[in-house]
Amino acid sequence: MIWLELFYVYLKIGLFGFGGGYAMLSLIQSEVVEKHNLISLQEFTDIVAISQLTPGPIGINSATYIGYTAIHNAGYSVEISILGSVLTTFAVCLPSFILVLLVSYYFSRVKNNKYVEAAFLGLRPATVGLIAAAALLLMNNDNFIDYKSFLIFGVAFFLTWKAKLHPILMILLAGIAGLFLY
Repeated sequence: MIWLELFYVYLKIGLFGFGGGYAMLSLIQSEVVEKHNLISLQEFTDIVAISQLTPGPIGINSATYIGYTAIHNAGYSVEISILGSVLTTFAVCLPSFILVLLVSYYFSRVKNNKYVEAAFLGLRPATVGLIAAAALLLMNNDNFIDYKSFLIFGVAFFLTWKAKLHPILMILLAGIAGLFLY
């Protein structure tokens, strides 16, 4: 039965597809084209191209399109094919949803533990360091951050820290400032 097959395939892809959408593409192709013959290689190539053009993660977009196409190829109507899209999208997201649910449940039970608090306190500087390292890697002679960017950053940092403005508001204001300065 194609419905169970699609659900199983995309549940497996959602569970074992590490590294983001592009890293999952070879697993998706292996499962839906080669192993289960749910769609053709040409349809897969077209779906990947369309998934890259549409907003959102490519893994979820391709799941949606492949669910529709596989059900439609099986001879079902457009309305039923849309349910195939919903099924595959749900199946690929389900493992992540369950993992986040479990982590949040157990984290709420241990968040006041002094060892957990100490671990998160230690992770903060490491996180800042990783972000700074990524910024330094992106800075080269072609796209060095200029004084205007440092000015926007400094003002945003100060207003967030001292004036206690909401970070999302600061992102919007920094975007508007960048629009006017550049």
